[in-house]
Amino acid sequence: MSDVLKRRFVDQIKVLFGNEPSKPTEITPAAQKIHFYKKGNRDLIAENLHARAHAVHSNKWRNRRWATLIFANLLFTLSFALDIQILEGALTASRFVGFHLIDVNSALQVMLAHKHIITNLLIGTGTVLVLWVLLGGRTFCSWVCPYHLVAEWAEKIHLYLAKKKLVTDQTIDRRLRTVFWIVFALLAFATGYTVYEAISPTGILSRALIYGPGLALLWVAALLVFEIFFSRRAWCRYACPIGLTYGVVGIFSPVRIKYKLDGCFHEGDCRKVCLVPHVLDTVIKGRAVDTEVPIGPDCTRCGLCVDTCPTGSLSFEVKGLSKLA
Repeated sequence: MSDVLKRRFVDQIKVLFGNEPSKPTEITPAAQKIHFYKKGNRDLIAENLHARAHAVHSNKWRNRRWATLIFANLLFTLSFALDIQILEGALTASRFVGFHLIDVNSALQVMLAHKHIITNLLIGTGTVLVLWVLLGGRTFCSWVCPYHLVAEWAEKIHLYLAKKKLVTDQTIDRRLRTVFWIVFALLAFATGYTVYEAISPTGILSRALIYGPGLALLWVAALLVFEIFFSRRAWCRYACPIGLTYGVVGIFSPVRIKYKLDGCFHEGDCRKVCLVPHVLDTVIKGRAVDTEVPIGPDCTRCGLCVDTCPTGSLSFEVKGLSKLA
């Protein structure tokens, strides 16, 4: 990795914790050459408009993600309903054919509440930790978390209402997520209870799917109403401590989305569909520091940008191996 990319990587970690993306101060000569070529090139602008008009939109990665998320959560439900003991428990803590699996954020909350390291929790957490280090921590958010799916559907209502000019999207300071993480950690330590688990829409929905609905679903409904009428995807973007935890877990993940500068027309469609558009700051004209730039650890690897990009400038890849189909 070049020094320029290393510095960019550090900046991406700062963005994970809530910093706003900034214009790069250093750009490699190869990237500068491409930026200069694109600047004011009328033929390129015409080609951009033509490619965008004739692009065939794909839902390949979205469909794969929805199928995986629904299957994972239904497996919990069916295992309990049919008593087949394949995947027992819920997303916060479970057992898969005898192997204990503990959510990393939940394990941290429990150990803070008990004020000591619990060996059994470490064993169950270790398996999950390795999995999300390999796949990219926030992959959990878009490929497993049930709240992500219902919020994604609610987002479609928000976008429809916004198109009709009935609602507007109120942005919130992203540093609030880091503040929430600290607050819930301190509450667990001070009270001896895992306070966050009581209000986590991820845990509430997971338990409701498995054991049946309860009054806690009213909280989930309130969050969705807030996101539809006031702030698009507010919980996942600005509040969820789980997202921050798994973002940190996936900092060095080999599975990532990579951006290629040369083919990009900077039309911005990818940023419009992205849950966390700040991670795609590098696609803005003049922002890419190199000809190929990996997207930062706050990326959920949902694949919406890959499906949307008309030129294939964004793609999944495994670091050191070929890109994923």
